[in-house]
Amino acid sequence: MGKGILQTSRQRRGLILDPRTKLLMLITVSAFVLGGLGGDRLPFLVPVLCLAVLALFLTAGKYRAAAIYLSVYAAANLAAVLLLPRLSGFFYFLLLGSVGIFSRVMPGVALGAYVVSTTTVSEFTAAMQRMHVSEKITIPMSVMFRFFPTVGEEFSAINAAMRMRGISFGGGSPGKMLEYRLVPLLTCSAKIGEELSAAALTRGLGGETRRTNICRIGFGMQDIAVIALCGGCFAAVGLSYLGVI
Repeated sequence: MGKGILQTSRQRRGLILDPRTKLLMLITVSAFVLGGLGGDRLPFLVPVLCLAVLALFLTAGKYRAAAIYLSVYAAANLAAVLLLPRLSGFFYFLLLGSVGIFSRVMPGVALGAYVVSTTTVSEFTAAMQRMHVSEKITIPMSVMFRFFPTVGEEFSAINAAMRMRGISFGGGSPGKMLEYRLVPLLTCSAKIGEELSAAALTRGLGGETRRTNICRIGFGMQDIAVIALCGGCFAAVGLSYLGVI
């Protein structure tokens, strides 16, 4: 029965990648899209990786996030093609910076959000143990995997409470919006970090005994496809520097 419950949970979350595959994809997107690896020699790799991020959202069943990501990315690229050549001066640099943020930074941020939202702490810890990563790295990152979703829940609760009191961007009180939303969020963030750190140690993450878990991780066909994509990108860069392509 436990196995059936586990399988149902994984099926409900959509196509599941191994945490190690997600980290490899995150490194690849950061290197090529944000870092500009490949440069002008292989310009097609950036849109390919950005579309791969969209595919990951769709396979995970996160259709709303995929629609937002596609809309913002498409709008940024259209603005770069249609508006930038017609502008100059201050507005040119303002739009150029905005386009750079949304077309270069956003794919990596979106993929990071995908990794955090689709990976449990147990899965991540098991993957780090498989790679023999030190607990000095595993424990802080495990806390991070719970920190951001918890802060998001707190932010939603604060927004709901402020809306009940009529405090919003359009309510004519931006000072109150900053005071009554950001101050509680910062206070909650500090408290959440301390509680999650204590919870991680309480669960034995820092103990001498090897931690066990019931989650199952491993490479499947979907992982092989993503690893092949990442490996192909790095191989293409190497071949381009050798003059083969």
